[in-house]
Amino acid sequence: MFFGYGLYFDPTYWLVLLGMVICLAASALVNSTMNKYKRVPASTGINGAEAARRILNNEGLYQVQIECLQAAQGDHYDPRSDTVRLSYDVYHGASVTAVAVAAHECGHAIQHAKAYAPLNLRSAMVPVVNIASNLGLPLILLGMLLSWNQVLIRIGIWAFVLAVLFQLVTLPVEFNASRRAVAKVSQYGLLSEQENAGCRKVLTAAALTYVAAAAAAILQLLRLLLLFGGGRRRDD
Repeated sequence: MFFGYGLYFDPTYWLVLLGMVICLAASALVNSTMNKYKRVPASTGINGAEAARRILNNEGLYQVQIECLQAAQGDHYDPRSDTVRLSYDVYHGASVTAVAVAAHECGHAIQHAKAYAPLNLRSAMVPVVNIASNLGLPLILLGMLLSWNQVLIRIGIWAFVLAVLFQLVTLPVEFNASRRAVAKVSQYGLLSEQENAGCRKVLTAAALTYVAAAAAAILQLLRLLLLFGGGRRRDD
């Protein structure tokens, strides 16, 4: 039947597999790069928390808090509470990777302070995208079950379109935060000149994960359009 063929054996599933391969390759690259420079100590002896505080203070962002997460990952900037949250290893780590990651999150805090438009747009999209990403596939499946209800299927596809748009909006936000991070690390002498090159490599590898996520989302949307975009019921 088409239901089983379409979801599991349809040739367009290769698009999903391609997206998975891209994401896995990007993840392997960032893990390898971060682990490499995690073993390179910052010659200044500064750790991630100290680097973040120095950048924020020099930018006049004294009100931005820095918190330590009791986890290996999860570094992020929360614009709602104006807080940079760093993973345990980054917060306490005195390595090139720790300084780079901490500086990147400070880049988001600087974006927020300067009302960087793409960041504001992404923040505004979050509530809608969270709902859309959870409803997209269920709506498409429900539309298939209800005699190929095109209204539900199209709403589901538009939900995926929103998810793709969110991924695309995320790209300039992340790349800009990394550019700010590299500039501030150099400007405030947080790493040596040679270590700055490692900082750029860490942040470039991290940025590629967002490119991979966007590519995977586009491929998934393309698959859905090929399967359901014609507006006609496929025969069993």
